Amino acid sequence: MNTEKMDHQKILKSLEASHFIKIINNGNWFESHAIIYAKEIKDTIFLLFVVSESEGKTEDIRALIAQFDDVGNIGKHEPEQILFYLSIRKKNDLHYFEKFMKICD
Repeated sequence: MNTEKMDHQKILKSLEASHFIKIINNGNWFESHAIIYAKEIKDTIFLLFVVSESEGKTEDIRALIAQFDDVGNIGKHEPEQILFYLSIRKKNDLHYFEKFMKICD
């Protein structure tokens, strides 16, 4: 059994259960088939998970902490600034992200 593989569907269900807002990408900052999950963690600072899908299969998940002047601009415009970026492709990537989030609390 390959323990490096992630259960992408489990991650997506977890985001939805954690009250992330699902945003359709209408801009050109991410690829057109990307789905964005966003949650405001501080005034104008958002935790984003960008999910790239192709033919119904999740290809890539990226985590970002970024500043947008308004939640309505997410998926339409680039952020004012990116404070953190991580491409999550293996379970270890997610583990490092969890550690980072605990340090920042």
